[in-house]
Amino acid sequence: MGWWPFGKKTRSRRRIDDPLRKDTRQWLSELRDVCEMNFDNPEGARRQIRQMQVHWHHAYEEGVLPEYNREGLESRAFRLLLCSDDEWMEWLDNEEFWKPGWRPEQDLDED
Repeated sequence: MGWWPFGKKTRSRRRIDDPLRKDTRQWLSELRDVCEMNFDNPEGARRQIRQMQVHWHHAYEEGVLPEYNREGLESRAFRLLLCSDDEWMEWLDNEEFWKPGWRPEQDLDED
């Protein structure tokens, strides 16, 4: 009698926090969380953002992160990495900056 209904589970099951399930809001939320946790330490946040960029690059190469999400994350990271410490808080407080679909061209339209 080799049949047993309670056999071993296959190892092909994905974890619940599988990156394939991330949507735009989750990617943005991770970036924002890092920035807000380091609101008083912009340089520490910038180090973490650079590490996140490496993660985004790998996720993009694996097909997990779509191009349009990667571009949005990178354009935000670019501004956060190059801004002065005074501008840092302005970016963190800018709700439009953290919304999905934000584009750098919007900055030019407001001026």
